[in-house]
Amino acid sequence: MNALADAVPKFDIPTIEYAALAPILIVLGAAVVSVLVEALLPQRYRRSTQLVIVFAALVGAFVAVVAARGTQQIVAMGSVAIDGPTLFMQGSILVLAAIAALVMAERKVDPAGDSFAPRASALPGSEDEQVFTRLGWLQTEVWPLFLFCVGGMLLFPASTDLLTMFVALEVLSLPLYVMVGLARRRRLLSQEASLKYFVLGAFSSAFFLYGTALLYGYAGTVSLSGIADALTNSAGDTGLVLAGVGLLAVGLLFKIGAAPFHQWTPDVYQGAPTSITGFMAACTKVAAFGALFRVLYVALGGIRWDWRPMMYVIAALTMIVGTLFALTQTDIKRMLAYSSIAQAGFMLVGVVALSSQGLQGTLVYLVAYGIATVGAFAIVTLVRDSTGEATHLSQWAGLGKRSPVVAAAFALFLLAFAGIPLTSGFTGKFAVFTAGIQGGATPIVVIGVVASAVAAFFYVRVIVLMFFNEPQAEGGPSVVIPSAFTTLAITVAVALTVVIGVLPQLVFTLVSQAGTFVR
Repeated sequence: MNALADAVPKFDIPTIEYAALAPILIVLGAAVVSVLVEALLPQRYRRSTQLVIVFAALVGAFVAVVAARGTQQIVAMGSVAIDGPTLFMQGSILVLAAIAALVMAERKVDPAGDSFAPRASALPGSEDEQVFTRLGWLQTEVWPLFLFCVGGMLLFPASTDLLTMFVALEVLSLPLYVMVGLARRRRLLSQEASLKYFVLGAFSSAFFLYGTALLYGYAGTVSLSGIADALTNSAGDTGLVLAGVGLLAVGLLFKIGAAPFHQWTPDVYQGAPTSITGFMAACTKVAAFGALFRVLYVALGGIRWDWRPMMYVIAALTMIVGTLFALTQTDIKRMLAYSSIAQAGFMLVGVVALSSQGLQGTLVYLVAYGIATVGAFAIVTLVRDSTGEATHLSQWAGLGKRSPVVAAAFALFLLAFAGIPLTSGFTGKFAVFTAGIQGGATPIVVIGVVASAVAAFFYVRVIVLMFFNEPQAEGGPSVVIPSAFTTLAITVAVALTVVIGVLPQLVFTLVSQAGTFVR
């Protein structure tokens, strides 16, 4: 009997630090409640209830992040890190998600009362869809999807082992694939974008998982610190590691939208509901860059001279591809998509800096870019013609004369993307470029400066079009007056863009505690 008892495997009772994990648990718990609301509550009460749940969860999670400031520990049986970078990124994701949720909650802009399809599962143009449209059916399933996505984003940069990171990647990705296909207008384009995103995202997840398998085969563990220790003990045998790193990087760089893994970005940004595009463009980048930093700095810091040349090439290629293709676009959403690719290249300068200053600079850039992006896409939802959003650049001619306030706000966001002084974009570019020079990445910084100068052309082109061209005589687009939701979102985005640009020390003070990963 004693021998039999000894043969039975013994399991450690897991310990869960609920206070440290509170932001993630609050959002995921709210997502479960949101699903129950969809299943059990009558339709007329769903929207108001869902909005209360969403904003209460985001505010509660943000309070939990603030309460955890200064924490430096590994929790959840060694699978989640609560440290300065994690808390800063989680707070940034929650703020950006709250602004994006305000835009998603808008019901006054679209004549049908909602920018989401009345029934996502119905075929575009089918009798089923027409019946639900006539009945005035309004989509609320987007909110549990939104909360699950935010929960995955909070966990992704905090993961300290590749298996937890993969689970977080899927939790944030799968709801996004669905939300991209929920557009009420141009349903076929939206569903095509959703399918492309799903297929390419599945490929990238497979690369991530295969890379994880190779690293596990080398180190015997999926823990980031365990992989780092294995590299220290076997510094000369890195062939299997480099193959694993390359495959793992594909999955992470895909989420960032870095070239040459960027092909999905313009189609998905164009086809998705514009409010979802803003949310995806801002929040996904924060989460993905956080995960990329943690993998490269914590697990693979010992072979930095092996992967740094690869990141050099990818950063330069991303800046060049995003800038050059943005110059040729005539659709405002596709232009912002290629702009997003170029911005990812600028942020990668902070990655190759290989320093805490590079990490901090990228975090500042992520916040600045995210705020301007959500605000810019919120304004895109307001410029409409008879068929929906007026996204062709020619339709934006003379917008400054029709609605000077909206045009001025959009011009501010474009100037922030260009990195003009006294905007948040200048603060972000200054932070990453300074870190790049200090880290010995001067050639990449030079490419970034040149790309920024070229990119300023297509941003200024839109500003000139809005303020110095005459509007169309007849049948031109109109600027819809939004409800308090979108108005508040744009106001907050404008205010933060100016504050970060004029008083950059505020954000630098916040990020000063986020320069070191706990192991």
